[in-house]
Amino acid sequence: MAKNDYFVVAYRILTYLYECFKAGERPDIDFYGADALKINNGYWVNIMESLYKEGCITGISIIKSAGIQGIKAMDLKITQKGIEYLQENSVMAKAKDFLKTAKEIIPGA
Repeated sequence: MAKNDYFVVAYRILTYLYECFKAGERPDIDFYGADALKINNGYWVNIMESLYKEGCITGISIIKSAGIQGIKAMDLKITQKGIEYLQENSVMAKAKDFLKTAKEIIPGA
């Protein structure tokens, strides 16, 4: 795995959102956005759209205008399905192990 692997990035986003959920805090894009994750914006939008369509997150709108796609986060939250995916998916477990060695689990931490 690499730091920009889909599952590694998804794990970091979901972990951050889960920590915010448990703490009763609103997520800050500075910690889960493309810049914080050191990936390009198009890739980040695709990951966020995928997490949304899979039911792992709520609170975003997918914006498509003039062939350009974007994300608008209104009240971004992890869902129960997202928490289960984070904790029970075998690929997420591999991403977690990879990030433990890289010491980069939660963005911005």
